[in-house]
Amino acid sequence: MTTEPDQRLLAWLTLAHTPGLGLVGANRLLGHYGGIEAILSAGARELQARTGLRAAVAQALAKQAARPKAQRELTLIRRAGYHCLPWDDPAYPALLREISDPPLILYGRGDLQALTQGAIAVVGARAATVYGQKIAAGMAAGLAAAGFTVVSGGALGIDSAAHQGALGVTGGRTVAVLGCGLDIAYPPQNGKLFAAIARNGLLLSEYPPDTPPEPFRFPARNRIISGISSGCVVVEAARRSGSLITAKLALEQGREVFAVPGRVDTGKSEGCHRLIQEGAKLVHRVEDILGEMAASPLAGGGATQPETGGLDDSGGSEEERQLLAALDTYPRDIEEIIAACTLPAHRINALLLELELKGRVESSPGPQYRLNR
Repeated sequence: MTTEPDQRLLAWLTLAHTPGLGLVGANRLLGHYGGIEAILSAGARELQARTGLRAAVAQALAKQAARPKAQRELTLIRRAGYHCLPWDDPAYPALLREISDPPLILYGRGDLQALTQGAIAVVGARAATVYGQKIAAGMAAGLAAAGFTVVSGGALGIDSAAHQGALGVTGGRTVAVLGCGLDIAYPPQNGKLFAAIARNGLLLSEYPPDTPPEPFRFPARNRIISGISSGCVVVEAARRSGSLITAKLALEQGREVFAVPGRVDTGKSEGCHRLIQEGAKLVHRVEDILGEMAASPLAGGGATQPETGGLDDSGGSEEERQLLAALDTYPRDIEEIIAACTLPAHRINALLLELELKGRVESSPGPQYRLNR
């Protein structure tokens, strides 16, 4: 038996799959009619007269020609256990609904609670340096520790480092916005990462299951990355990086934009430097971002400033105690610290940032770290 919520989803899926309509046409209809019921109850002539739809499209919509396809997709979604959020669903991100071309439907796999707290995007180069990945992971860990959801695009390089940094924090949440269906792992190297995100965060896409990762879909998904976020941090972006598209969209959407500077003798951070020249806020520590976001009306959610009280050597988790034992009051290089611990490097970077936020560790260029007694 089809439930009332399923009937509503069927209506939205029917609208979304109406041949020849597209996202622009569907959003124009929503602007005219205000809701799904009024759209699907209108006749073909009325649809043509009010919105200028082509006759064939108006006829297909009035007859609900896409309903069988919508029913098959709904069956697939329910079988896979995916979330399906139409534009008017209470769980649909409010910030995203306000952009100029919001997705008609969002498909999700994981915990929708990741959409209920303040979110900040961390994006950057796929061909990232080790330094850039460390910075992205550290920034993401600090943001997650402060209560923000970390949003990125699931790509290799900076995106992956950001997701991993957030997941490395106890209770940290991250959202990966995909440029394909939720049932496709792209890039395939990130299959295990996507599984971890589905357990401790959310995979999100505007594309239905079985949608392949075609190149044109990725610039489009960038508006969702910035659209669900109150701020956007760019780490290592070349002059023509796709991350600059995300930053540009974030500016157009009224979001805060931050850029991490890099070396000037390579092209890896040329895009970041251009953003800074054009008014993006230069950041080199997570506190720089948290300070700006504390005053932002978009932050919302459950984001809080991290506690900065001291931490006794005997307190904290076993991982923290192991890391603290590898530190001294004299600065130690990060390579020395990694060699002295049994923890993976990305976890050490995340923990160091957490301990620094708590006032227990100090950092200096190198990077080097020491105990703050």
